[in-house]
Formats: sequence, C-alpha cells, structure tokens
Amino acid sequence: MKSMEEMIAAAQKAAETIQTQMNEAQAKLDTIEVEGSAGGGLVKVRATARGRIIGVDIDESLMKPEEKQMVEDLVAAAFNDARDKADRKSAEEMQAIQGGMGLPPGMNIPGFG
Repeated sequence: MKSMEEMIAAAQKAAETIQTQMNEAQAKLDTIEVEGSAGGGLVKVRATARGRIIGVDIDESLMKPEEKQMVEDLVAAAFNDARDKADRKSAEEMQAIQGGMGLPPGMNIPGFG
C-alpha cells in the first residue's frame, strides 16, 4: 500500500502533466485557423481557434459610401461566424486532448473550458 506522501506526490505529478498538456493545447489553438464569411463570401474574417483575429477581407465591390451600413453589418456577421467556428474548433481540440488524458468528455478544468 502506498503512503500518503507517495499518493500526494503522484497526484501532483499528474496535475503538472495535465497543466503541461493543456498549455500545449492552448498554444496549438493559436496555430489553427478558421474563416468566417458573410454576404456570400464578400466579407471574410480569418481567426485562430482561440478567437484572435488574423485578417479581414472585404470585396472591392462593397467599397462605396452608400454601402457603408451594409459593409458594417457584413463585417459584424463575418466576425460572429469566425468566432462560432473558432469556438467549435477549440471545443473539438480540447475534447481530443481530454480524451487523450483519460479524462471524461466535458470535464471542466478551470481556465480551459
């Protein structure tokens, strides 16, 4: 039978391993790109799976003063689409990491869910 000290040491080592894997997962999310779009692709927003915006592309045909409100609406819609895709991709990646660690799906680890 293991001593209390051995069990505590094993639990601390497991916690450190999980923290390392979660940090690696967060770093990986910064390398995965998603693209949101609106207006049939006239406005596109690229983001990381963590939700950091990388770029915005607005079709030239929308660059008219009378189209200002529509462009603003399309940019907002494209941002929201990118954010939704980033959230989904992030959730998929975190589920894969948790599954690889033997954690039950949907287990909320503070700061990673």
